[in-house]
Amino acid sequence: MTSTTQVPWWRNESVVETVKTIGIVVGIVAFVQTLLFQPFRIPSSSMEGSLEVGDYLFVSKFSYGYSVYSIPLISPAHAAEDRVLGGEAERGDVVVFRLPSDPSQDYIKRVVGLPGDRIQVINGVLHINGAPVKLARIDDRIETLEDGTEVHVERFNETLPNGVTHVVLNRDDESRFDNTQEFVVPAGHYFMMGDNRDNSNDSRGDVGYVPAANLVGKAQVVFFSHDGSAAFWQVWKWPFAVRYSRLFNLIS
Repeated sequence: MTSTTQVPWWRNESVVETVKTIGIVVGIVAFVQTLLFQPFRIPSSSMEGSLEVGDYLFVSKFSYGYSVYSIPLISPAHAAEDRVLGGEAERGDVVVFRLPSDPSQDYIKRVVGLPGDRIQVINGVLHINGAPVKLARIDDRIETLEDGTEVHVERFNETLPNGVTHVVLNRDDESRFDNTQEFVVPAGHYFMMGDNRDNSNDSRGDVGYVPAANLVGKAQVVFFSHDGSAAFWQVWKWPFAVRYSRLFNLIS
């Protein structure tokens, strides 16, 4: 009579290989999210024109190097110092950053002012170093309210001095941010504005100048988008809530 010894389940070869595979996958995901790309969701309308509420983005964390706000392995004592493997943001970049007054909050805006720039908004037109940026009227954005009413919002192609062109919205000709003081961007800081110009809290208001150390990364691509019409449990509505035309759109 032949006797057999039963191997404990945790020492079974197939179980061990499965655990190894899961460990490798988790390690790769952690590495990618920590050092390379991190997903973010757009929660507000401040970047409408370019980004919509319900867009999900990949942000490249390596674009500007690393700081305590973009990688947790860096000591908080170095938060105010130069970034590790630092790179500079360019005018027109769409950037995720930590709010200077509350670094626990992530914001996303567009860089319009570089260190040393003079920034001012006059009659709704962005001026950089005394010169107005180029604006070209394009077709209106049409929004439908809950009662079915259609609202037309003016859209413009705005071209920054370095040639970057993007869409901005004009909702209100008498917005409090349509005429501002002249801001002089300090060294090591950036001036941020939302593309939805009349509905954005940015460097014209409470955000102020954004230190280079607060940059988390550059927004690169929309990998998913939904219009919010389907709740999590309404599985049958999911296919109709996805904005298929926005999937994998590059962000400019």
